[in-house]
Amino acid sequence: MDLREVREFIIDSSKLIITVVAVIIFIMYIATLQQIVGSSMSPTYESRDIVILNKFKYHFFDIKRFDVISFEYDSTKYLIKRVIGLPGDKIEYKDNVLYVNGEKIKEDFLNKNIKTENFSLASLGYQKIPKDMYLVLGDNREDSLDSREIGLVKKKDILGKVSLKIWPIL
Repeated sequence: MDLREVREFIIDSSKLIITVVAVIIFIMYIATLQQIVGSSMSPTYESRDIVILNKFKYHFFDIKRFDVISFEYDSTKYLIKRVIGLPGDKIEYKDNVLYVNGEKIKEDFLNKNIKTENFSLASLGYQKIPKDMYLVLGDNREDSLDSREIGLVKKKDILGKVSLKIWPIL
């Protein structure tokens, strides 16, 4: 092996190492793929759909009502749900209607045949949602493990925003 071959080997190896490090940084901090498991987000997402999770967005922008997020639950599971309540909100469902701070809010993304049981934030022990906490629900309210059972989600447990479904394409 001559000096030119050694230099080419080092350059090629360096490109590979830089590429691997860039991919690892991208997956850890910017975006990753996540698969939907179960029917709790139907009709928006179905079981086995693959989505892109934007991990970067909430470092610079606030979480908004109706964002679909992924968060860590029970230290080994990742759940995908829709943000319904923001810090400071008073939330209530009455007769299948969402009320935020006493104001009726329309939820166009829900299947009209699915009913949401009457629910209030008080049933979780709160008058309003505390700072850095969120109330999340699945779109399939009849079959969803969400804030009604697991409580409010802490901001530190939120991994990112579901940005785009990539599979299946249609």
